[in-house]
Amino acid sequence: MDSATLLAIALAQGYEVHALTIDYGQRHVIEIKRARRIARTYGAKSHLVLSVDLTGIGGSSLTDDIPVPRRRRPKSRTIPSTYVPARNTIFLSIALALAERINARDIFFGANVVDFSGYPDCSPSFIKAFEILARIGTREGALGKARFKIRSPLLYLTKAQIIKKGLSLGVDYGMTHSCYDPGPRGRPCGICDSCRLRLKGFRDAGLRDPLHYASRP
Repeated sequence: MDSATLLAIALAQGYEVHALTIDYGQRHVIEIKRARRIARTYGAKSHLVLSVDLTGIGGSSLTDDIPVPRRRRPKSRTIPSTYVPARNTIFLSIALALAERINARDIFFGANVVDFSGYPDCSPSFIKAFEILARIGTREGALGKARFKIRSPLLYLTKAQIIKKGLSLGVDYGMTHSCYDPGPRGRPCGICDSCRLRLKGFRDAGLRDPLHYASRP
């Protein structure tokens, strides 16, 4: 949901978008199929789907044989087991490599610190640190030819605000997928952290989520 909104925002701002999706062995692999459709539907210039298998590292309920948390206490300060070790560092590094190759300077990142599950790699300090890394760790940056910018327009928005923004830009949220632990046919569970945050966002926005859930709390 956030990534689809992010794509719409970038396009609305006049960017030529080269979309990137990472197949990292996640149990909710259906999101890759949805990402392909969304990128095609909304007019991304290109869409790279890259495989970086993180199941060998494991340590997360999204990449390992660990149960996905369900009905976790709202606003819990503990980092959930759905945290994938260094995932956003890996993803942004790949995005940076792609940006340097295609001569892009802006990397759009769907991080959010308001309604989220407590991941440390979604924080403003993480984003600032990565921009420093991008400046000193790339050829273009070291030569002073490029200053890469991590753009995070969703960072301080609630889920309800993200949904309203997306709808104002024509996003069809029926095409999106958010569930961490979908059923065999991709039906969202309705009770994992991601489903609950999404459903709360629609409730707070006074709207009904168009997806059909196995359980709708």
